[in-house]
Amino acid sequence: MIFKLGKRSRERLAGVHPDLIRVVEQAIRTTTVDFSVLEGVRSKARQVELVRAGASKTLNSRHLTGHAVDLGAWVNDEVRWDWPLYHRIAEAMLQASTELGVPVVWGGSWQSFPDGPHFELDRRQYP
Repeated sequence: MIFKLGKRSRERLAGVHPDLIRVVEQAIRTTTVDFSVLEGVRSKARQVELVRAGASKTLNSRHLTGHAVDLGAWVNDEVRWDWPLYHRIAEAMLQASTELGVPVVWGGSWQSFPDGPHFELDRRQYP
């Protein structure tokens, strides 16, 4: 099955770096797990709120500059948080990243604070 981004997901990509948008758009066409864009650009206030809640560990998030997105696995008309789903989304995102030549880092591979929904442009090429 080929999935596509819905209106809300497209709206949430507003302000996100065009290269990351291209990766998300390519990945949605090849993923085996449907997903939606949960967050793109964040305000500083929202980031502070997430740090206070323990959902983030930094006030220097790539979301603040449009260099990151959070994707949610969409199963049976709801967002699901099962880790295996995020591995499958990551496969599609990393494949799209390679195909397009846009280096992307998956938060699910972080050792200190794994973040399955998080994808960001590699800081080495997108400071």
